[in-house]
Amino acid sequence: MTAPGIQDYISGVILFEETVGQSSSDGTNFVDLLRKRGIHAGIKLDKGLVVIGGTNGESSTTGLDGLAGRAKHFYEKGCRFAKWRAVIKIGNGLPSQLAITETAHTLARYGSIC
Repeated sequence: MTAPGIQDYISGVILFEETVGQSSSDGTNFVDLLRKRGIHAGIKLDKGLVVIGGTNGESSTTGLDGLAGRAKHFYEKGCRFAKWRAVIKIGNGLPSQLAITETAHTLARYGSIC
């Protein structure tokens, strides 16, 4: 984050929840350090994957519960975009309609909350 000229090549950095509160060796908060260089801080808001029962190992992303509060909290800390992971397996008859529907529903709820 402190490399000379980094702002010429990077416009945004996705941080984890614990990283948002951390600081550089001179005590400058990471989000503030990035902002001073014209780089947007973002936050990973999903809570990981779980297997969708009845599928061939397909997964769904968790973290919608409490998402609005987490998004607000990290916006107040200076984050200006959010990242949400969605995984779709492809091949050998995949994705299933169930996985497609679940992923579309989750992404729509994520987008509307953010």
